[in-house]
Amino acid sequence: MVEEEGIRVVRCGGSELNFRRAVFSADSKYIFCVSGDFIKVYSTATEECVHILQGHRNLVTGIQLNPSNHLQLYSCSADGTIKLWDYIDGILIKTFRVGCELHALFTLSCAEDSVFVMINKGKPDVFQLASVKLPKSSSQEIEAKELSFVLDYVNQSPKCIAFGNEGEYVAAVRDFYLSVYFFKKKTTTRFTLSSSRNKKHARNNFTCVACHPKEDCIATGHKDGKIRLWRNFDDEKKYTYTCLHWHHDLVMDLAFSVTGSSLLSGGRESVLVEWREAAEKNKEFLPRLGATIEHISVSPAGDLFCTSHSDNKITIIHRNLEASAVIQGLVKDRSIFTGLMIDPRTKALVLNGKPGHLQFYSLQSDKQLYNLDIIQQEYINDSGLIQIELTKAAFGCYGNWLATVEQRQEKETELELQMKIWMYNKKTQGFVLNTKVNMPHEDHITALCFCNAEKSESSTLVTASKDGHFKVWILTDDSDIYKKAVGWTCDFVGSYHKYQATNCCFSEDGSLLAVSFEEIVTIWDSETWELKCTFCQRAGKIRHLCFGRLTCSKYLLGVTENGILCCWNLLSCALEWSTKLNVRVMEPDPNSENIAAITQSSVGSDLFVFKPSEPRPLYIQKNICREEVLWGVFVPRDVPESFTSEAHQWLNRSQFYFLTKSQSLLTFSTQSPEEKLTPTSKQLLAEESLPTTPFYFLLGKHRQQQQNDKLNEALENELVQLPLTENIPAISELLHTPAHVLPSASFLCSMFVNSLLLSTETKSAEENPDDVDMEEEKESDDSDEENNFTEKIQDTNNTDLEEDIIHQLSKSEEKELKKFRKVDYSWIAAL
Repeated sequence: MVEEEGIRVVRCGGSELNFRRAVFSADSKYIFCVSGDFIKVYSTATEECVHILQGHRNLVTGIQLNPSNHLQLYSCSADGTIKLWDYIDGILIKTFRVGCELHALFTLSCAEDSVFVMINKGKPDVFQLASVKLPKSSSQEIEAKELSFVLDYVNQSPKCIAFGNEGEYVAAVRDFYLSVYFFKKKTTTRFTLSSSRNKKHARNNFTCVACHPKEDCIATGHKDGKIRLWRNFDDEKKYTYTCLHWHHDLVMDLAFSVTGSSLLSGGRESVLVEWREAAEKNKEFLPRLGATIEHISVSPAGDLFCTSHSDNKITIIHRNLEASAVIQGLVKDRSIFTGLMIDPRTKALVLNGKPGHLQFYSLQSDKQLYNLDIIQQEYINDSGLIQIELTKAAFGCYGNWLATVEQRQEKETELELQMKIWMYNKKTQGFVLNTKVNMPHEDHITALCFCNAEKSESSTLVTASKDGHFKVWILTDDSDIYKKAVGWTCDFVGSYHKYQATNCCFSEDGSLLAVSFEEIVTIWDSETWELKCTFCQRAGKIRHLCFGRLTCSKYLLGVTENGILCCWNLLSCALEWSTKLNVRVMEPDPNSENIAAITQSSVGSDLFVFKPSEPRPLYIQKNICREEVLWGVFVPRDVPESFTSEAHQWLNRSQFYFLTKSQSLLTFSTQSPEEKLTPTSKQLLAEESLPTTPFYFLLGKHRQQQQNDKLNEALENELVQLPLTENIPAISELLHTPAHVLPSASFLCSMFVNSLLLSTETKSAEENPDDVDMEEEKESDDSDEENNFTEKIQDTNNTDLEEDIIHQLSKSEEKELKKFRKVDYSWIAAL
């Protein structure tokens, strides 16, 4: 039975990885990136998410390494707190409550007890750079209200602030101004470039800034693609700057290398440029990175770079400008035309990805599985160019088929329309193009759906269009006499009084097809394609259409543009009930009779969960989000839940995900985000899966069962078993202590191996097993040692139980026990 709590809306992944600059660990093994309310820790070698640092209650806006301890990480959030983390173990160490919304975070090695944050002065576009003193205290939550302002009227972006020459000064850019504040002098110098009124300098705006780590040099990026290197900026009259120019559009970010010998720049060209020794002629390129470079980061060791891209991707790059790893998040496309779909095979979320592609995204691991190139043309990044758009997609026949529609329209009379049907290839484990149809309709395709009935004899696809027709496509043999190739052909064309066809869907058993023609819903027999009946409420055009499932399969639901939700009974061919709801999203649960409807109001979006047979909703939740919800989908659970209350039962078999207008992916859960996304590393304990090695027996989880004498004799020369060590504190501490605070492996290994070596006396006893007199003498000699051994283990074992075991030992077991008497446990005491 699941403990039932309130249902809350949680971010389920898909957050922006490129919101802020990524940060490397000191040894370059890990990379940290902001992801919504969380901080994600990735391995630079395997690209896997190692930890999810969670605890902030709002958007995380900045992360930085702790200058005094490189195994710790600072983070700030819009919730007004600064948190200190141990990122190796994923543990929250301290929370500093500042009390105001924080927009960026900076740290300096020379200011150990202070950090720099960006705060809002009260007006929407006025921000200040301030220093926050972090008081030292043993408590976990500390008030940090002591703020001192450094610079006023700064840009909101952290890319527009940089600290230089080991913290001697800070540079900030905004619009056409460069401000430099010197900490020792407590003075500010300001420089101004020509205004945009002059056509020659129309794009002089500052976009980013970076400071040389060891010299007095400031690099600034500009909207016209130029990079300016400023020197002698301590004097407003004697300052100089030189220009570097390669980018044709604005410079998105700049970063100096650790030594300052080279400068990195990136922009919309998707090319990383390295300016060596800040020279115009001496530059190297890493092209074709796939999307606009928004951030550039350099590891403290200097061996790795990373770039954050506009398609929610992080590329890790070696010092020799070779890409080594890619961390891909959910691609945020300009608009999601296809909606949200679930791949029946991988249970992945499928939707529009980068231009011309479908992305398959794993909701469990929160990472992209792969991209499917649908349009198969080179994408040209030009704002004035009309691109080919992927507008529709649908899965059919348990994931064996995929139908896509792409279109391009430059003028009203010049519509380019193409439908592609893809077949899943088991050998290549991917989709292969099977059928391509040019101009399947004379106007835009409004809907397409497969018949996914279990008892369906042939595969069927239906498309609806604004040209007033719906077409039925069936799978046929169209190749040769051997009938080894199959393709899709049009089998039937239907219409209704020249109205535009807007929606289509099949019933659960596939026997009926519902097609909406503006305000009228038509029902067709899927075997004979005869029109059976029509429904018309004159309440506006039909926006959504779906059949009920399981026990509610006799109902048909429709949503009109005028905000009316209608339910028709297919047996009586009459309206069952209707209600006024401005439904924007309506999705049926494939595993139950439940239907989720999301409505839009002036305050926000509301959720209604109901069954078609009962007008009374099962569950209502107001204000699930403030913005408009565009798409939703039910995802079947691998392991069903067991909620008993009526308000929670709709979450038992499936989980509901929805996508907002800002492309945030959210879901409903009864668990808090901390419980839902617990890092697996915290759950890894040394338990059942250990191999049978001497170290395995130190755990004492599994004692060797009593075996017969023959088996014991066969194992006498096998592995040495160390008994009765399960409660020794040193061993437990050794196995559960983080590796970075343990002694070196060479130190532990030498003691451990020496403890396993048998003495020469024991070895000589094994060489003369038939000499009974020698055995008796050795037993008398070892009697004192046996007494000492039993005294040592009395603290960790039951004395009475041990005596029973000793009296029941056979001769062969007594021989084996003699080997253990010489085992040295002193290496454990040294810990």
